[in-house]
Amino acid sequence: MRMNAFVPRLVVLAVVWLLATATLTLAAGQKMSTPSTSALPAVSHAPAAPAVLVVPNVRGQAYVFAKGILEDGGFGWRVGAGAKGYPGNTVVGQTPAAGTRLVDTGAPRIMLKLARHGAQQGIPDATSPYAATALKPADAPKRAKAAKVTHVTRAPLAAPAPAKPAVQPKPKPAAKPAASSKRIVKPIAKPKFRTPDFVVPDVKPEPQNELPLPDRAEALDRWLATGPKPTNANVARWLYQHSWIVTGAEYGWWHGAEALEILVGADRRAQSAWGIGARSETAARKALAEVRARTR
Repeated sequence: MRMNAFVPRLVVLAVVWLLATATLTLAAGQKMSTPSTSALPAVSHAPAAPAVLVVPNVRGQAYVFAKGILEDGGFGWRVGAGAKGYPGNTVVGQTPAAGTRLVDTGAPRIMLKLARHGAQQGIPDATSPYAATALKPADAPKRAKAAKVTHVTRAPLAAPAPAKPAVQPKPKPAAKPAASSKRIVKPIAKPKFRTPDFVVPDVKPEPQNELPLPDRAEALDRWLATGPKPTNANVARWLYQHSWIVTGAEYGWWHGAEALEILVGADRRAQSAWGIGARSETAARKALAEVRARTR
């Protein structure tokens, strides 16, 4: 009888003990699996400052050179009033003005005004080969709030106590110059500027930071020798370099005749590979005859 009364009690105690153990285990597992928010790194959502472009000065430049300057600076362009977009025409106006700071919206559009200069040969273009984007001034004026001025009356400050004169350290005797064992290196002389073959009035001199015309013509010929396909981009690249060399030679730039001789060979290569270039070769030969006549 005692045994029969004791067994149910023992079973009840065992069940209670199992339930208590399972509850403690579940609570501990939830506590361990809860992520700690204090260990997570802080993420900054502050917007990055937009890039700023400064409009270059292309006034007085030939249109073919102005296009290169604007393209290198990350700008688009469009020819407005005035002469058409022939390579040798001169830029006489630009909007916005040089030095204007613009937000880089992709290719901010610069409006150009051209004046007729030299022969109007080839096919004029009026826009950049890529889409120009809108103008957004980088220095937009901001309205400053007027600060409220509160007049506060303060007690006069006491005069500061006179400072004690600082003790000046005794100057150390100058050390005698020791005999230097280093080899004296003489400064390297800067290269001389390329002198023009002849001078054309009202034309800016050759930019010394650009490739000389013969090097530019050789680079164009080597590129055509690699067999590029006649895509719109490749043809535009060839015509752009061709116009640069012809215009520079007509302006009397250094070794223009040599560059035009190389350019004629490049034009023949383009005709053989692409089936175009006869008009460009004719323009190069005409410029070559004029340059040779002026350099005699």
